[in-house]
Amino acid sequence: MPLQPCRVCQREVSTDAAFCPHCGAPQPTNRNWRGSGFEWRSSQTVYGYPLVHIAFGKNEKGRLRVAKGVIAIGQFAVGIITIAQFGVGLLFGFGQFILGLTALAQFAGALWFGIGQIATGYVAIGQFVLADIGLAQAGFARAIWTPDRQDPEAVEYFQQLWHNLQSWF
Repeated sequence: MPLQPCRVCQREVSTDAAFCPHCGAPQPTNRNWRGSGFEWRSSQTVYGYPLVHIAFGKNEKGRLRVAKGVIAIGQFAVGIITIAQFGVGLLFGFGQFILGLTALAQFAGALWFGIGQIATGYVAIGQFVLADIGLAQAGFARAIWTPDRQDPEAVEYFQQLWHNLQSWF
């Protein structure tokens, strides 16, 4: 079992080691290893941030890649518009766990409009909601439309919303 210096901490490590026992670096003796996953940034930038940044997996130091851009796409992402498993979308986010102004996610933590299994927002639609106006199976809202409770304001709001959506299509 030959030994070589770790590419990160320079301490002796077996060439068969998947991780450095000293610093935890993945592939410690592979000098060409640049991480797992994928990362791409568009050449166009807005205030120093890429217009589009796509990232997932881990970098050469074993740290999670986080997409940061105007449009951010990845397992973890932060952007104006975000598509991610876990993300922050300042205007809009789509994914599993999303925080933002508007969110469409399994857990949608939105300030204005959230749609998800669990959703928050001024207006929220979901299985469980926390909102000012909500459409849900259950939840807390000033005006809510559930199987057990039909506040007239919520019913009118969501019927009008549905009518407006239908007119677009």
